[in-house]
Amino acid sequence: MEGSGPFDVDSGGERPPGRARPRRQRREAPPRRRRAGRAPSGREPRKPRKGGSETVGRIAWAVPWIAFAVTVIAVGGGLFAVAMAGLACIGLAELYRMVPETRTLMPVGFLVAAGIVAAAYWGGHLQIVLVGACAFPLMFAAAALQRDRQGIVLAIAITTFGLAWIAIPFAHAVLLRELPEHGGALLINVLVATFLSDTAAYAGGRLFGRHQLAPALSPNKTVEGLAAGFVGGTLGFWFAGLYQDWLPGIDALLMGMVVAAFAPVGDLFESMVKRDLGVKDSGAVFGPHGGLLDRVDSVLFTVVVGYYISLAFVY
Repeated sequence: MEGSGPFDVDSGGERPPGRARPRRQRREAPPRRRRAGRAPSGREPRKPRKGGSETVGRIAWAVPWIAFAVTVIAVGGGLFAVAMAGLACIGLAELYRMVPETRTLMPVGFLVAAGIVAAAYWGGHLQIVLVGACAFPLMFAAAALQRDRQGIVLAIAITTFGLAWIAIPFAHAVLLRELPEHGGALLINVLVATFLSDTAAYAGGRLFGRHQLAPALSPNKTVEGLAAGFVGGTLGFWFAGLYQDWLPGIDALLMGMVVAAFAPVGDLFESMVKRDLGVKDSGAVFGPHGGLLDRVDSVLFTVVVGYYISLAFVY
């Protein structure tokens, strides 16, 4: 029927006069939702770099401990002995935390460790042995007083191991510092050689490392890093002795070689212990640097050998 405008369909012929083809309205696309956390441009926001803050944090943790070490070594005497006893107890606490079965004998370990360090300050080698021997009756008494003694043999073994690995080296640090006239300088020489050995080994491994040293114990250690650490530790002891007219250059070089040879042994030893116990860091007393045992693992070996080579070369 003609005249029904709304129902007329354009079939390609002429349109009625005065009529225009209705325009189709475009549908507007719905606005895109912005994903949470995305920048307006659609790019992922840049994550803040942590390198600078981590470095500052590490330095902030290291400076007070370096000042502490310099102070107690310079003062020596009873202050140094008390500091070594405290550090020995901290190291034992880290070991006991890694092996919870030893908690029942913690007081014995702390008491004997402090006694061993005190024996080194007021006595000598014989007194250290006598105090160390007292550990066994004390451990027996502590074990006998426990109602539940299951696993007590392991607790005794770990306590004895901690005294041998941690307490006795700190006692040797006291013995070395108390050597007449040159004890403080020799202790600094040993520490300088040890830390330069660790630093040079790390740098050498990062730059030139190709061959793994002991993948079962520490996969990151390399033969190239070991060689760099040996050279760095040897030269570190020799350089520290340049200003000591009482220490000939060849003696300083030989002593540095011995210290540098034992530094990686202490590092690998602690890596073996941690790997067996399934822990990454021994503790958090040094903040981002890890625990005490993580920082002084090499020193626990070099300070002992440093004391005896000092007796051989200087005294």
